[in-house]
Amino acid sequence: MAKTTEKYGEWPLKRLMTDVVGSGHKSADDMTREQAEEAFRRILDLEPDPTTLGAFWLANRWKRNTPEELAAYIDVMAEGTEPYAPDCDPVDCGANYDGKGRTAIFGVAAGLIAAAAGTPVVAHSGDRVPTQKQDAYKHVLDELGVRTDLAPEESAAMTDEVGFGFYYQPNFASEVDALSERRDEMGVRTFVNTIETLANPANASTHLGSFYHLPYAKRIIDTFQEAETEAVDRVVMFQGMEGYDDVRPGSTKVAVWDEGEEMRDFDIETPEYGMDFEEDDLAVDDVAAESATITEEVLTGERDDQFADAVAVNAALRIYAGEGADNIEDGLEQALTAIESGAAAERLEALRAF
Repeated sequence: MAKTTEKYGEWPLKRLMTDVVGSGHKSADDMTREQAEEAFRRILDLEPDPTTLGAFWLANRWKRNTPEELAAYIDVMAEGTEPYAPDCDPVDCGANYDGKGRTAIFGVAAGLIAAAAGTPVVAHSGDRVPTQKQDAYKHVLDELGVRTDLAPEESAAMTDEVGFGFYYQPNFASEVDALSERRDEMGVRTFVNTIETLANPANASTHLGSFYHLPYAKRIIDTFQEAETEAVDRVVMFQGMEGYDDVRPGSTKVAVWDEGEEMRDFDIETPEYGMDFEEDDLAVDDVAAESATITEEVLTGERDDQFADAVAVNAALRIYAGEGADNIEDGLEQALTAIESGAAAERLEALRAF
């Protein structure tokens, strides 16, 4: 039974299903900000009946959430989030929390190279998040022997000390983490999979993410503009592999937005930057373990193959996103210098020692 309106308002999820979002993907209406806020507060409190919650999540998936709705969810998520900003202003990497299952994860290696080049980076993830429950940032770091069960203030200290920081979802967004069992029962992704990647626990001013199609990038940029709790004023997104923040090989589109400007997009040909191969060439059998091995071997200069080339380009994109370089070519030059000088390997050792 829905709780009284004194705590929430007049829009329990069952009423939203009947009156607003539940009539199908063509005829459903969008929610107001107030309705979406109330809905997510109820969800985070575990108040809705599980059947109603599942129907609501599925209805949102059918109709596709508007930026206003997503921004409302983000603002409510922020009410129960414990961010902790480092002294530096890092690039926030928002990769899908439910991970990758076919290709290597390059974000740890790329982030450490960017850090060595002077562009601090943070990443965040949970642990086996539904629906895929595959390998994410945390699991690569675990394989590298890096401490990941960090309080938010420790994550901030790591970012300042190393130039690369990791924030662990159960410790900075425990209310969202508590939804894991109900999300798992859905069997498909929900809007929570989208908004958790936008959590920004380091209060960074730059967000780096990925998309399959350009309209999705535009929706995320509009979401940041609608959100009242976000400090982001620059967004860089590109077409990634498996929905992750690893740029795909080949002809790839990049979208960039700076506050006060319109979104702009451009195409890059990754073979021009050394990624002259196919996505299948980046496949691995054990994503976490092999990604950790690749990370160490690339940073120490022991590896010079397609994985090393992919890491370097992903580092270049992070340097570019953080405005440490005017273009990707300049970012790539800085990334290669950081590897060749040994500075990137030093950042890995500092991360392990933290």
